[in-house]
Amino acid sequence: MSNAAYPESVRRLIEAFAAMPGIGRRSAERLAFHVLRQSPAEALELARAVEDVKKKVKHCTSCWSLADSDPCPICSDPRRDASTVLVVEQPKDLLVMENTGLFRGVYHVLLGRLDPLSGVGPDAITLDALLARLDHPEKNARGTPITEIILGLNPDLEGDTTALWIAREAGERGVRSTRLARGLPSGSQLEFANPAVIGDALKGRTSL
Repeated sequence: MSNAAYPESVRRLIEAFAAMPGIGRRSAERLAFHVLRQSPAEALELARAVEDVKKKVKHCTSCWSLADSDPCPICSDPRRDASTVLVVEQPKDLLVMENTGLFRGVYHVLLGRLDPLSGVGPDAITLDALLARLDHPEKNARGTPITEIILGLNPDLEGDTTALWIAREAGERGVRSTRLARGLPSGSQLEFANPAVIGDALKGRTSL
C-alpha cells in the first residue's frame, strides 16, 4: 500500500514508528494498525504514557540515572551505602545491576564512555559530575563522603580507557577504585549478561 493510500494521520503515525531504532517499515505499519484497532481509551493511555515520559522523567542530579523524582529513589534510600559508588555507562546498565539484588550502594551513570577516536572526551559525559561527588560530599547521595568507586564499565577498549581515567582521578583524591571481576566476557555488553554472571562479577571485583 503506497503512502498516498493512507490517511495523513495514519501516515504520520507509521513514520513516527519507523523512525524508532530497530523498527522497519512493515513493523511500523503493524504497530500503527494495532493502535487503530485499540479502543480510544487504550490508545490515549499510550499517548499519555509517552507524554509523561517526556514531561516527568529527568536525570537525577546526583547519580544521573533516569527518575521522576530528584534525588532518585536509590540516592534517597537511607538503606543504601552511599559511600560506595558503582559507575556504569548507561541507565540500562544500572537496571541490570539492580536486578541482581546484590549491590546495596549507589550509582553514577556516565551516559557514555571515553572514545578519543570518535571525539568523545571527558567533557562529553558526566565525569565532571562524578569528580564533583568525590570532591564535595554534599553533592553525593545524602551528603556522604565516597570511599570506594566500583568500575562497572563494559569490558572493552573504550570501557577500559574510561575505567583507567576514573581510577587515576580517584586515586589522586585518596579514593579506592575497584572493578568488576572478569567474569564478564571481554568485548560483551552488560545488558546481555545474565544476573548470575553479574552477581559473580560484583562479588569478585578487584583493585585497579
